[in-house]
Amino acid sequence: MTAQLAEDLAAREVTDPILTFTDVHLSFAGVKAVNGISFEVGMRELFAIIGPNGAGKTSVFNVLSGVYRPDAGRVVFNGVDIIGVRPHRIAAMGMSRTFQNIELFANLTVLDNLMLGRHNHLKYGAASAFAWLGRARNAELANRAVAEDIVDFLELEQWRFYPVGLLPYGVQKRVELGRALAMEPKLLLLDEPVAGMNLEETEDMARFILDIRDELDIPMIMVEHDMGLVMDLADRIMAVDFGKAIATGTPTEVQNHPDVIHAYLGEEES
Repeated sequence: MTAQLAEDLAAREVTDPILTFTDVHLSFAGVKAVNGISFEVGMRELFAIIGPNGAGKTSVFNVLSGVYRPDAGRVVFNGVDIIGVRPHRIAAMGMSRTFQNIELFANLTVLDNLMLGRHNHLKYGAASAFAWLGRARNAELANRAVAEDIVDFLELEQWRFYPVGLLPYGVQKRVELGRALAMEPKLLLLDEPVAGMNLEETEDMARFILDIRDELDIPMIMVEHDMGLVMDLADRIMAVDFGKAIATGTPTEVQNHPDVIHAYLGEEES
């Protein structure tokens, strides 16, 4: 490979989007939940979506993950149009998601919950698992090693064998993030990752989110109401209101946009 070709490939990897969301429309009983929204997410970008309650943020996430099929538009993930693709197939393609409301198995340990995130990487059948020989045993050990790496990455060592239901709320949110990472995502969707957290827990989560972008090179789309967190972490932000994108740009550009100030921050027009 020539030096020039290597530079061209590196530039393309940085600039080509991992996701394009183009002129998407979604309605429920005549109400426009998503009204012509378009955006792109770069290969190493932390892209945030903000807006008031009911603005359409979660609907965008549900379209991305295949829960909702839009009425019109195009969604291309890693070069593949995923409109009409079922959620488990999209997950297998490399899109993982956390949830605003924690969706963990409370009676299972931290490690067991992380191992559940490895289900797409299990390549053996029931007979091999029952016999616990060869392929199944080796795969289980390899997946356990990945889970242990995530325990170290998210500083969960002291809780690895605790049932999740006994852990503090902020740690449970961290475990949910870890389960999403266990899928080895190409794109990570974060649905209000610091909702309900205190200041210390929020600061810890912010640090881990930055590490995911900067050390693991995983692009992310984050929906979040904590404006301070969004402005500190996001590379670009899209503000939505009534299903429409009203501003997209850098944190400073969006924060100072008059439509965002009026719709999201609640200030009256002069």
